[in-house]
Amino acid sequence: MSQDALDTVVHAETPEGIAIELKAAGVSSRVFAYLLDFLIRMGVLYVAALITAVMGGLGTALMLILWFALEWFYPVAFELSRWGATPGKRTLGIKVVMDNGLPITPAASITRNLLRTADLLPALYGFGLLSMLLRRDFKRLGDVAANTLVVYQPKAAPKVTMEDVAPLAPVRPLPQAEQVAVIALAARASRLTASRLDELAGLAAWVSGDDGRSGPAVTRRVLGVAQWLLGKRA
Repeated sequence: MSQDALDTVVHAETPEGIAIELKAAGVSSRVFAYLLDFLIRMGVLYVAALITAVMGGLGTALMLILWFALEWFYPVAFELSRWGATPGKRTLGIKVVMDNGLPITPAASITRNLLRTADLLPALYGFGLLSMLLRRDFKRLGDVAANTLVVYQPKAAPKVTMEDVAPLAPVRPLPQAEQVAVIALAARASRLTASRLDELAGLAAWVSGDDGRSGPAVTRRVLGVAQWLLGKRA
């Protein structure tokens, strides 16, 4: 079975009431991410073992502390970073978020990682794998308890800018207040994400004759109207 066949879109809602879609990461991508992180941890331990080998009892104590830190704090530290993912997850293009799509909280990260002990039972992540295979959002037990999701990183869509558009006359004369609103949207375009820019341009789409539609093409035409209002005609 292919990875795409295992991955499912999960619908969520932000605290602001905005509906979003999150593509849950399937078993294959999560297993490969775990293996990469495991190899990284083993590599760190191997190098540390070489360094502490001559320290006797002190070296053994340091190795135990390092092993404990890597086992329990390695995933938490990276999940709470701005990437929301361990190096293995970042390599596979996935990250951990809350059920509503917001960045993971410290309490949730600690909870999901502490419950890896339950996921490991009875052997080789047995309960964790069973949970992921039985759920359409591929949550393991730790994710269920912490209200978290492992999702694919959304690919950034190319943003339409003022330099990309040709002037376009509005479909009808615009009152001054509406002209100001369209020009203000164009002025903010470079500071908005592509999805937010498309959303706001969709609200003003009637100025270009695109009532009820949205998307990069509509955004381009609305910005074209802004160009026209600013006096550019060619």
